[in-house]
Amino acid sequence: MSGFASQNDLDEKTISFTEIGDGLYAFTAEGDPNTGVIIGDESVMIVEAQATPRLARMVIEKVREVTDKPISHLVLTHYHAVRVLGASAYGTPEIIMSDTARAMVAERGQEDWDSEFGRFPRLFQGHEEIPGLTWPTTTFSDSMTVYLGKRRVDIMHLGRAHTAGDAVVWVPDQDVMFSGDIVEYHSACYCGDGHFSDWSDTLDNIAAFEPHSIAPGRGDALVGPEMVTKAISATRDFVLSTYKPVARVVARGGSLKEAWDACRAECDPKFADYAIYEHCLPFNVARAYDEARGIDTPRVWTAERDKEMWADLQG
Repeated sequence: MSGFASQNDLDEKTISFTEIGDGLYAFTAEGDPNTGVIIGDESVMIVEAQATPRLARMVIEKVREVTDKPISHLVLTHYHAVRVLGASAYGTPEIIMSDTARAMVAERGQEDWDSEFGRFPRLFQGHEEIPGLTWPTTTFSDSMTVYLGKRRVDIMHLGRAHTAGDAVVWVPDQDVMFSGDIVEYHSACYCGDGHFSDWSDTLDNIAAFEPHSIAPGRGDALVGPEMVTKAISATRDFVLSTYKPVARVVARGGSLKEAWDACRAECDPKFADYAIYEHCLPFNVARAYDEARGIDTPRVWTAERDKEMWADLQG
């Protein structure tokens, strides 16, 4: 039996560091997890930590090319290991998550770490430096505001999508949003812990801000309203195209393998060239199959469950 697509994804990615507003940057790497940078009057906020301290130091190198201000805040948009386990490298006094995301660290953080490490070894180079699970120092339920000197930064939960605890970061003086994995660009959405039925409404809530630019979770920085609109539309299409064929299979009592075949028939022609498409697909189908059967809370992924699910789909 072949392994997950990402287990053979060992090529290093080219890093880009794109200014998306005055003092606002997106660290991107060809479909690998992105990081955002917000430079205030006195200090810097980082959005998303990366998977390991080694990867985080690559972000810090880029930050130091544009500012020598201290890094005071780290915002983690959700609990996934590839986003949070590099946090220790920044040495920030403040680590911010939604209260739901913190609860998910407590509930499933270690299992998620073990699972993701097995799925995507390239993103965990230098994993031996990770001191343990990343916990926030500050949480919020609906929204909170941080002032970096005069610069206002709003951190909000706009609805369930990629996870139940997703946060977005809004910089109103530039109309720029850091969306986490709610929005992707030419990259598959990972929906294995997602909420398909809520995702589209959450995208509407983002669009209502009329962002000039967005730093998405993966893929190129979205500079200008035209790219923002295109990416939100493509993300919505990806999520619905994944869920609807699976829901139809569930409605007639079909199997997970039948759901997989139906999803591929719908999605392959449109999204096969997206980054991490093959990696995400089995997890997306498994979660869509559960949600369509009425399972509201995503089941915890473990390294063992990953293998069992993959074996079912090879049948």
